[in-house]
Amino acid sequence: MNIDQILDQIYPLPQASKNSLKSYITEVSYPKGFCLMEADKVIPYLYFIRKGIARAYSPTSEIDITFWFGSEGQSILSMKSYVEDKPGYESIELLEDCDLYRLETENLKKLFNEDIHIANWGRKLAEAEMIKSEELIISRQFKTSLERYKDLMHNNPDLLKRVQLGYIASYLGITQVSLSRIRAEIK
Repeated sequence: MNIDQILDQIYPLPQASKNSLKSYITEVSYPKGFCLMEADKVIPYLYFIRKGIARAYSPTSEIDITFWFGSEGQSILSMKSYVEDKPGYESIELLEDCDLYRLETENLKKLFNEDIHIANWGRKLAEAEMIKSEELIISRQFKTSLERYKDLMHNNPDLLKRVQLGYIASYLGITQVSLSRIRAEIK
């Protein structure tokens, strides 16, 4: 996806506002396995995925717990860093070679004060991130692992082809053995 498509899917901007925002966006590329963000650090950027897949996880002493996957067209940000300029909870790892658009948070906040359209765009971005978090919480609390897997199959079938099963199992909150049983049951 190109940057215009990504920005527009968050919230359509007048062309002048979009041009102002785009003037602060740079393109970057990182290899598979690159740690884009580290837990317990303030991250001064947000990213948009042009090409590739990333995962957000929380490292623990025993295993990493994956709680989000992002692919083409999606944003990558630490809400704690974005909103409060405080260290985030998550680490972000690239699962494929990725082409990203990068925007420095400080520049975005400056634009919020200068352009109401960009401020509204930023509000829509934050609202979308909040809804993703809410959906994750509700899914984990009220759905079975089978239901969560079926949701993943329905909503993000491409992830099942591009992401290793260990990360999928972690995302679903189950072991890889349980995931194998679920997959066999569905076939």
